[in-house]
Amino acid sequence: MRRRAPFQAVSTARAIALAVVVGVGGALVGGMPGTAPDVAQKNFVQCVGASMQMMLNILGPKDDRSARTQVRLQNLARNLSGPTREGFERKGASVRGWSAGLNELGAGPYRLVGTDTLDEALRLAAVSIRGTGKPVGLLVWAGRHAWVMSGFESTADPAVTSNFQVTRAIVMDPLYPYGSSRWGASPRPRQAISPSTLGKQFVQRRRGTWAGAVTGTIGTATMNALAGKYVIVMPFQPITVVRHRAVAI
Repeated sequence: MRRRAPFQAVSTARAIALAVVVGVGGALVGGMPGTAPDVAQKNFVQCVGASMQMMLNILGPKDDRSARTQVRLQNLARNLSGPTREGFERKGASVRGWSAGLNELGAGPYRLVGTDTLDEALRLAAVSIRGTGKPVGLLVWAGRHAWVMSGFESTADPAVTSNFQVTRAIVMDPLYPYGSSRWGASPRPRQAISPSTLGKQFVQRRRGTWAGAVTGTIGTATMNALAGKYVIVMPFQPITVVRHRAVAI
């Protein structure tokens, strides 16, 4: 009995339509031609800005690795992260600002999604990558760091069936090669890693609010709703709802 080849997909507008071939058993294999979109964060707080920069590099016609662009993206995400209490200076940016920043730049639409399990998060990420050709953001380290998921391998094509499992995620860590003494080593840029390996760093977001949070705001309510969840910054395709209305004649 021949073993069925896994489905592989890479989210890049420049590659999604160019590098697709039929493999064993009808599986599709996606590749990433052209230049690499990975970017290193310029300091230890700009993981969101660097992740946005990588995502825009994937989607755009050219790569921009400049420090100037990264700090601009970081400031945009920070400004869209919600209010802070008086006297508190935010250094990083929140996942809320990450999603909102991509939307403001026209890279979306993106939205925040929280799931109860790692498997569910990976399945949603795979469906959205396959459906939109856009990368997904992963909130790792219980909400303290940002990675980009640019592709995946699965047991079947999510565009054809809902009966599939993600077997590997293709990820990029802007902190590579430093990693974390607590969470582990950074994967190599665009390394395909198993769910069990990913799950050591991509864990549920911590519960509670952060030190500078303003209670009673929409932002705080959103973050509270994502507590204890696997959080992804997910691209989606808007659905147009046509409403019919009776007209008197």
